[in-house]
Amino acid sequence: MTREKSQARREHLGKMRAEQKRKERRTALLMWGAGGAVIVVLVGVVGFYLVQQARATSLDAVSSVKYEAGQHVWNPVTYKESPPVGGEHNNYWQQCAVYDKPIHPEHGVHSLEHGAVWITYRPDLAKEQVAALKGVAGETGSQDYMLVSPFANLPSPIVASSWGHQLKLDSADDPRLPAFIKKYQNGKDTPEPGAMCGGPDAITTTADQAPLPPEPKGQQQPTENLATPTPTPSATKK
Repeated sequence: MTREKSQARREHLGKMRAEQKRKERRTALLMWGAGGAVIVVLVGVVGFYLVQQARATSLDAVSSVKYEAGQHVWNPVTYKESPPVGGEHNNYWQQCAVYDKPIHPEHGVHSLEHGAVWITYRPDLAKEQVAALKGVAGETGSQDYMLVSPFANLPSPIVASSWGHQLKLDSADDPRLPAFIKKYQNGKDTPEPGAMCGGPDAITTTADQAPLPPEPKGQQQPTENLATPTPTPSATKK
């Protein structure tokens, strides 16, 4: 009887251990399954967020045109776009800064030629939107190449422009605005990369404060100083 009891006890313990192992395997499978489900959900959420973010910051709506650079004139210019994104412009460029009154577009276009992003807004834009717009302009990109001013008769409440590129916006909170600044400020289409958007020859007045400068009579022309040295062709990497 003792042997039979011992055998029965061993068999019982074996069954208990086998059952315990089965439970552990089931628990592990459940945990792995739950963990996998969580990972799948997280991947889905992150993927959805990235897709939505890409859509929100898409610059597909940017319109692009080609303009020849270096067309300096002294007379007022009639532009096709409002505000302009290129073409003829005054010999003097506008000091890159934030202005509360309109500037001469002929100066603004010259700043675009130097790599600036020009953010314009309707004069009747809500004060909260103007403040938000200035906030974005002050926190994104380089302030040395940021120009902000009101502009009459815009096709939308806000328009962001660089040389040859333009984006119409309804709100200063639009995530496409900082995306535009990051891509087009001193971008690959900048006609005069390295040229300053400031300096002693830059215009610092608004349109109501001073007219377009007259053509000088035998005087020295404005000097387009470089902000950083431009490499000569021989020094440029292939």
